Amino acid sequence: MKTDRRRFLLAAGALAVLAASPARAAAAELELQQPGTLRVAVYANFAPWSTAGKGIDIALGRALAERLGLQPQVVEFPADENMNDDLRNMVWRGHYLGHKPGDVMLHVPVDPRFAALNKQVKIFGPYHLETIALARLPERVPAPGGWADASFAVFEQERIGAELDSHASDFLRHILGGRLQPNVAHFRNVGEAVAAMKRGEIAAVMGARSELETAIGGDAAIALDTLSMPELRVASWPLGMAVKAEHSGLEQALSGAIAELQRSGELGRIFAAHGVRQRTP
Repeated sequence: MKTDRRRFLLAAGALAVLAASPARAAAAELELQQPGTLRVAVYANFAPWSTAGKGIDIALGRALAERLGLQPQVVEFPADENMNDDLRNMVWRGHYLGHKPGDVMLHVPVDPRFAALNKQVKIFGPYHLETIALARLPERVPAPGGWADASFAVFEQERIGAELDSHASDFLRHILGGRLQPNVAHFRNVGEAVAAMKRGEIAAVMGARSELETAIGGDAAIALDTLSMPELRVASWPLGMAVKAEHSGLEQALSGAIAELQRSGELGRIFAAHGVRQRTP
């Protein structure tokens, strides 16, 4: 995967709060491609978020549609070269191959600098705070401290895994003057990396905490630590959604719907059903 959907800084985001009844009552006036249907764009092959019709973002998209009294239409699409391309293809213009965009795209980093580069869309509604974490075999790798130079020196002897072309991969290639590179194993996804760790082929995996939580599956033999180190360019980032910039009615309705899901506890239950603890931005 050539894009790294997690390469963004933490940014402030606020949920607009609407009453339950207005959100549903206004559905008929929303800017939708097809009346009565909410077309939700999510990344394909991206566990635990969206894979083959299942995942957190897919369940969330359906819940948002239900809150608005609409029929959900979830579209899984492959990531392009970068997220700017993804927003163009799946929100404001459509793909050159003829794929229609969605009414809303999920899993978009809520960051003002990134938003300023994509004025054709409105990014809003943070629903989860993602963080970088380290999964490790405690008998081979000690708990990380506050500085990567000290904590990651162990990987000059032990092997560590990461998803190819990810923020974690980039970090591991450059930390300690590049001395870890011979012991960095790359995988197609975090799930494959964790499977290799469970077989004892590597001693740790670095990646997004939500992906690690799902892949570990509660295995008590594996420790999971959130990383917060000065050397990390990005340690956490809020995930939200995007609509066309001029679709203010849809933005307002979705903001209200996500706030309702948070207040009712349904958002947390969606995450828990996929083995992930929801963290409020």
